[in-house]
Amino acid sequence: MLIRRFMAAALMWGCVTAQADEVCATDATGQRLCLDQPAERIAALSPGATELVWASGAGDKVVAVVAFSDYPPEAKEVKSVGSHTRMDLEVLVSLKPDLVIGWVTGNPPEQLETIRELGIPVFSIEPRSFDDVSHTIRQLAALAGTEAHGNKVAHHFRRGIAELEATYRGAEPVPVFYQVWEEPLMTVNDEHLIGKVITLCGGVNVFGELDRLVPRISDEAVLAADPEAILAGGMGEENRHWLTHWEQYNELTATRRDNLFFVPPSLIQRPTPRMLEGSRLFCEKLDEARARRTEVLGE
Repeated sequence: MLIRRFMAAALMWGCVTAQADEVCATDATGQRLCLDQPAERIAALSPGATELVWASGAGDKVVAVVAFSDYPPEAKEVKSVGSHTRMDLEVLVSLKPDLVIGWVTGNPPEQLETIRELGIPVFSIEPRSFDDVSHTIRQLAALAGTEAHGNKVAHHFRRGIAELEATYRGAEPVPVFYQVWEEPLMTVNDEHLIGKVITLCGGVNVFGELDRLVPRISDEAVLAADPEAILAGGMGEENRHWLTHWEQYNELTATRRDNLFFVPPSLIQRPTPRMLEGSRLFCEKLDEARARRTEVLGE
C-alpha cells in the first residue's frame, strides 16, 4: 500500500511538461538513460557518487545523500536518506529527486529496482579504472547540464594521472600489500581501482592475481608474501592503528625497513578526482621504500 502511494506521488511530480533538448547517457550496467531535460534534484546513494556529482559541477542540485557523504564539506548539510546499503525510500521520495545516482555493487539491487518502479530515473555507476572516473564525471555533467565544469574537472584528473604514468613508467618494482579492511583482513586484486594505483606507482600487488575484487586473506598469507611495503587507510583520516598490527612481525620486510605507510582512505578508496591526490601520495610512499633499499644493504 505504501509503495502504491509512492508510485502515485512519483507519477504526479515526475511528469515533465517543459520542452527541452533530451540528455542521455549509458550507465555502468549498459542501460541508456534519457531525461527530457537536465536533472535539477539529484540523490546520490554513495559517498563516492556524492563526490562525483559535485565534481561534475552539479553539487547545488543534490537534495539527498547517504551516510559518510562528507566531501565536499557542503555535502554534510544535505539530507541523508540512510546508508548506502539501506535507504529510507519514504524520505527519498519526499525529496522529489528527478535523478538518482546508484552504486552497482554497493546499493541493494532490490532497492534500486523499487526506485525505478516509482518512476524515478536511476543512473548506476561503478568506476573501475582511471578512465572510468573521468568518463563518469562527464556523464553526470551531461545529465545535469553542467558539461563545461565537468569536462574541465575530468580533463584535469586524466592529465594528472597521465603525468604519474609517465613519471613511474620503468620505476623499480616494489612488492606491496594494501590493507582495505581490518576484521576480516581484506585487500584488493589487480582489477580493483586501488590495484591500478599500485601498478601506476610501480608497485607489484602481492595479492593481485587473486580472483575476488576484494579478497579476504590472513596474517599468514601476508607473512608468506613478505611485501616490501604495506599501505593502509584505517577507520578515519588520521587513524593509522591498522598499521601498528604489523609492527609485531619483525620478519616482514616492510616492518623491518619501516615501510608501513598510512594513506587517508578517502583519497584512495573512493573512485573520485581526489584519487589523483591519493595516487601521488601513494607513489611518494613507494619512493620512500625504494630509497630505504640503499640504507639496508647491510641487513
